[in-house]
Amino acid sequence: IHIGPGLLAQTGVKLKEIGFSDKLVIITDPTVKNLYGNTLKQSLTRSGFKVLMLEVPEGEEQKSLETAGRLYHELTNFYAERTTPILALGGGVIGDLTGFVAATYLRGVPLIQIPTTLLAQVDSSIGGKVAVNHGLLKNKIGAFYQPRLVISDTTTLKTLTTGEISDGLAEAIKYGVIWDEELFTYIEGNLAQIKSFDNLALETIVFRSAKIKAEVVEKDERDFGLRNILNYGHTVGHAIESVSDFKVQHGEAVAIGMLAAARISNKLGILDKNEVIRLKDIIARTGLPTEIPSLQLEKIIQAMKHDKKISQGKLRFVLPKSIGEVFITDEVSPSLIEQVLVEGNEET
Repeated sequence: IHIGPGLLAQTGVKLKEIGFSDKLVIITDPTVKNLYGNTLKQSLTRSGFKVLMLEVPEGEEQKSLETAGRLYHELTNFYAERTTPILALGGGVIGDLTGFVAATYLRGVPLIQIPTTLLAQVDSSIGGKVAVNHGLLKNKIGAFYQPRLVISDTTTLKTLTTGEISDGLAEAIKYGVIWDEELFTYIEGNLAQIKSFDNLALETIVFRSAKIKAEVVEKDERDFGLRNILNYGHTVGHAIESVSDFKVQHGEAVAIGMLAAARISNKLGILDKNEVIRLKDIIARTGLPTEIPSLQLEKIIQAMKHDKKISQGKLRFVLPKSIGEVFITDEVSPSLIEQVLVEGNEET
């Protein structure tokens, strides 16, 4: 994993270093292509690569088997081989979709992740989970497929909106709660710098988050145990995303989910009330929601029953013991979940 400013321009050299030559494919979206397509392409052609750039329209709905099918068609026309790397240039949607295509085309071709959003740099580009959606169900069809290289050019974060920065910060806050109280404290103390795109602050967040995710994934790549802690905030979060038809951003949904899980833990007599307040405070200061948008609670609870993390019919929750430590349980009753979601929305 390479992290730092100005790395896009060095991509060609880095790919040469790990033994690639000949041709490659970039998959990106129109916005990212306009911003960074040329820089990347020039870096690659300078290193002697023949480049095919494919564009996918923006939006979560592009993470589909239909879009993947179109991309397979283009790859075939380009005579892509098993050794032809596919580069994902963009945010989470592009990373997930491209990863899925790379994992399945010719039973797997080399994948290079070049994340351009904070959310993708701290979270989704690392760890090898790739997927497409099916109907309203998020990430239902997918694989574990590790990238050969992740290149996080922190300069690309400067073109994000404050909303996109907040979105990514939700996942960074998550790492603080599940693993590293120091990171949580760092975000609390440096939020203004992060939101004003300070280089060092952004690099610190990306580096520390990526390091935690890589550590966890190394210990449990296939999600049988420890890796489950990365789902903190995601049980409620994914349900909110599905029910809202993905109109609620991923980071916003996870923020609501993290707070709900903290409140459940507090109700079970485990997490101190002050820690709940501390979490709520940083979420609010980040500009993320602390309550569920006007969606029907019934539907959210229904959606949770379709969660990938269900085991023997029981919903698995990651709950904080304290900031910096979590545990996994399937002993949370549906009535408690409901109570917490309703109360959370009634709090001022």
